[in-house]
Amino acid sequence: MKNSIKDLRSGAGLTQEELGRRAGVSRQTIISIEGGRYDPSLALAMKLSRLLGAPVEEIFFPEEE
Repeated sequence: MKNSIKDLRSGAGLTQEELGRRAGVSRQTIISIEGGRYDPSLALAMKLSRLLGAPVEEIFFPEEE
């Protein structure tokens, strides 16, 4: 699954560490999500949506085939 976490995070002026702390996860988890290596749980996706001020469906989207 692709995502726009990095762009939204940067636009909000947050570091990976800050976003992780606010979301209750590690910086490494944020790195893995941004890199597309980890798909977050629904609860984490909704928390990230709230923190970044964007709907879940604008943050996460399926890869084009």
